[in-house]
Amino acid sequence: MTVLTSENCSFQYQLHQTNQPLDGNTLLFLIILGKILLNILTLGMKRKNTSQNFMAYFCISLAFIDLLLLVNVSIISYFRDFVLLGIRFTKYHICLFTQIISFTYGFLHYPVFLIGCLDYYLIFSKTTKLPCKCQKLFYSFTVILIWISVLAYVLGDPAIYQSLKAQNVYSYQCPFYISIQSYWLSFSMVMILFIAVITSWSEIITLVQAIRITSYMNETVMYFPFSSHSSYTVSSKKSLLPKFIICFLGTWLPFVLLQVIILLLKVQIPAYIEMNIPWLYFVNSFLIAIVYWLNCHKLNFRDMVLPVDPFVNWKCCFIPLTLHNLEQIEKPISIIIC
Repeated sequence: MTVLTSENCSFQYQLHQTNQPLDGNTLLFLIILGKILLNILTLGMKRKNTSQNFMAYFCISLAFIDLLLLVNVSIISYFRDFVLLGIRFTKYHICLFTQIISFTYGFLHYPVFLIGCLDYYLIFSKTTKLPCKCQKLFYSFTVILIWISVLAYVLGDPAIYQSLKAQNVYSYQCPFYISIQSYWLSFSMVMILFIAVITSWSEIITLVQAIRITSYMNETVMYFPFSSHSSYTVSSKKSLLPKFIICFLGTWLPFVLLQVIILLLKVQIPAYIEMNIPWLYFVNSFLIAIVYWLNCHKLNFRDMVLPVDPFVNWKCCFIPLTLHNLEQIEKPISIIIC
């Protein structure tokens, strides 16, 4: 294990070298192909009626970059040694392109998380109201700007340039780069979830035992009974926290357990694999839950257009504990439209 540091930069990343020759391009092709199939499956499973947001546009761009990398690897592997526009391409460029993509993906975790958080904050607060076409152009421009900025940063960093240049001398080696950003982001999210679950453990157990799932307005919703004599309102943070945890873990519990295993075993995953669409939608659901919870006092407003999660159904209906025959109720007494 080799750790590279740059005196002029505040980032750290880890370099894991393998002594495998570049004849392992078939394995690289299969890995990228599997990732693309996973991207397609994830995009096909998500809800179709979601609103426009930054995360959706970035996921599409990531799928496009993965496809572009697969095409480059396939072409170079097939022709092996050719000249295009005066540039000679060999098997070495397969490793070089993968290295550049790995660095670029590795430095995207923090910017994507922060911009996604800011985007949902603006959507929720309604500080900006742009027409549909303007929103598309704005999100497209933002995504392109992020890719260009991070790529320029990667290519312009002296430490990264020296590491890429060194591989030209020892072309039989192809290093895998592990992003430290994804580690700390995953660690922070898991710790926040752990603290939230511990804080609301008794309420979560009670709700799981009393929860009921039914259909309302052609959509599946969860009924959370509450006491009509409760000392806090339905829209309080204390009341909504266990319900949000159940909604979130009901969809992403396997992914959370996977993150815990990766963190505990300190599994080192190359950055070009770790940055994927399921991971981004997991982060997306986490951001939506945080925004909902911090603005829970606004969730009763029926006229609000809130961000729709592509995977987690945040529609929660609250009825008194004394009501048991849900079929006789035309609509819930109090409903949160999420």
